[in-house]
Amino acid sequence: MIRKSIIILLTCLISISMMPSLAMADDFKIAIMQDKAGEAKKFQPLLNYLNANGLHARFITARNYPSAAKMFASGKIDAMFSGSGIAGSFIIKGLAKPVVRPLSKAGWSTYWAVLLAPKDAKEYTGISSYFSGKKIIFCSLASSGEFFFRSIPGAMEAAKATLEAPSHGSAIDALGRGKADVAIVKNRVWDNMSEQFPHLKKIAEDKGANPNGTLIASVNTDPAKIAKAKEALLALTGDTSAEAMEIKNGLGIMGYIETSEKDFAHTISLLKSAGVTKDFNFKF
Repeated sequence: MIRKSIIILLTCLISISMMPSLAMADDFKIAIMQDKAGEAKKFQPLLNYLNANGLHARFITARNYPSAAKMFASGKIDAMFSGSGIAGSFIIKGLAKPVVRPLSKAGWSTYWAVLLAPKDAKEYTGISSYFSGKKIIFCSLASSGEFFFRSIPGAMEAAKATLEAPSHGSAIDALGRGKADVAIVKNRVWDNMSEQFPHLKKIAEDKGANPNGTLIASVNTDPAKIAKAKEALLALTGDTSAEAMEIKNGLGIMGYIETSEKDFAHTISLLKSAGVTKDFNFKF
């Protein structure tokens, strides 16, 4: 009798010890960049919302984008909220597919690159020689930054120097302080900051749009998990609960809209022109 009780007890203990690992295996793992602690905090209410809707979601830290790419390929992460440059690159590499993207309270869900310069600068006409002798500043690996500039034939060779900015706002600020001759940035950021820089102007803009802040899912992720995440996020638009309003007010969105590779047609074309291939390793 005692022996039987011990066996039952050991069986129960083994089952309990296995529960966390099983739960972790069923988690919807969302990558977050190691240097973006603020992003994790900003998206925490959304993480809580997914959990409340039956999808056990948690953040997994990725050291950088090459690391995130390897984690997508190996199945260690399921998804990531991403800018169009990285999302499009992952799509080209066959690692991910788009699921949904946010619809801002202003009603937009896309963006494009704008080229900025001092007020007395000539308009950019699309010829790479325009950049001769000039210092160009942009965000690295951005569709409205480095990728856009690299998509212009001969631009990299023509420029006197290229400078990397940690954000679109800081690129505009650097241009405004005379640290660069041209800035390539996200139009939404310029629209919000243009009044602060009356001595700058837009000299050109991209003719196509890129999806903003898309949730991309690994091709190795269980389709049932993706469907559950998609269902919960699409339902957010009509949800007026306190939890849903915290997310929408915190992120400045009305909700999420369905997104497919068709929405990335312009982005993928731009990235391929910039040299992104299936073998691209995020290092130029």
